[in-house]
Amino acid sequence: MARRKNTYWDYIKVEELLALQRGTADSEDGLSNDEVRFIVVHQIDELWFKIVLRELESVRDLFEQSRVPETTLAQTCASLSRVALVFELAANHFKLMETMRTQDYLSFRDKLAPASGFQSAQLREIEILLGLNPEERVSLGHEASFLDALKDETGGSSPAHARVERRIAGGVSVKDAIYRWLYRTPIDGSSPESPNDAEVVDAFLDQCYACETEVKETLIEETAATQAITDEDISRLRQRYESELANSRAYLRAEDIPTIEDRPRVKRMRAAILFIESNRELPLLSWPGEIIDGLIAAEQSMIIFRQRHARMVERVIGRRVGTGGSSGVDYLDRTGLEYRVFKEIWAARTMLLPPTRGPQTTQHDFYGLARKDS
Repeated sequence: MARRKNTYWDYIKVEELLALQRGTADSEDGLSNDEVRFIVVHQIDELWFKIVLRELESVRDLFEQSRVPETTLAQTCASLSRVALVFELAANHFKLMETMRTQDYLSFRDKLAPASGFQSAQLREIEILLGLNPEERVSLGHEASFLDALKDETGGSSPAHARVERRIAGGVSVKDAIYRWLYRTPIDGSSPESPNDAEVVDAFLDQCYACETEVKETLIEETAATQAITDEDISRLRQRYESELANSRAYLRAEDIPTIEDRPRVKRMRAAILFIESNRELPLLSWPGEIIDGLIAAEQSMIIFRQRHARMVERVIGRRVGTGGSSGVDYLDRTGLEYRVFKEIWAARTMLLPPTRGPQTTQHDFYGLARKDS
């Protein structure tokens, strides 16, 4: 039997797609251009989110392996780059939304209530898959949990609610998988199963702190010598650097981790981030360094998307209460400010030093291209 010739419109499902912009009406004929544009932009966002979820699942699945092949790291970097680019493109959609005047939006806004962008199940899935801590979620202000906002009008499960519950039950997050991989990083040639690994890690972290202290003492001296500042200014500057060093020491010792039993694991993982960043010119640490950069770029792009969303909303409707009953722009601002998944990596940026002044490994051969068992 001859294979049926395919067409563009069949493959892309063009007709089905173009019939979906009517909102809750039977037809889009009675809708304004503004309302159709509003629907289209949000539908496009949901399609972008679908791509993000697939890319993040690929990243999670690769790093969930007990041994991550080095040949897959470039693939992971490509996935993270796509995630960053998708959120950048989605943020640009807000320019189109901003062509709508306030009164034009208000002419159909009441039709949305009590619907809310918070009910985007896929965006909640992205947060869960990335590894956002549930305890750090910003409350809408009236629901018992964020899942309640996804239930239907009777309080029962909706497709959105079921989708997010499946994601919660779906296992390991990207953060968990990558942090476990980082934990296994050989530090100065020592792996977690090595006999003296704890001592090697502590020695590296002590070196990190000593180098940072030296660099910041030099900065204080140079600032005092080259700038006409008062003794009081120098004292304030020294206090700032001392506070920064105290935070670094607590970070390196994992003193912020409440469960003492978890501190050695977290400490080693943090040491791995600093070790990779400080020695990423070595062949076997180059791609891990790119992974770290990719995680930051992807999360930064998502943060900018949230912040851009907040400014668009404020520009169009000010600081009204959200259609779903939230605090509107205030809620959006808090998510853009407070939602951070890869905190360990962001925090390490404060402690990174110039290549010639940071902690260096003496095990260059271990991280060379000749190794076969890494």
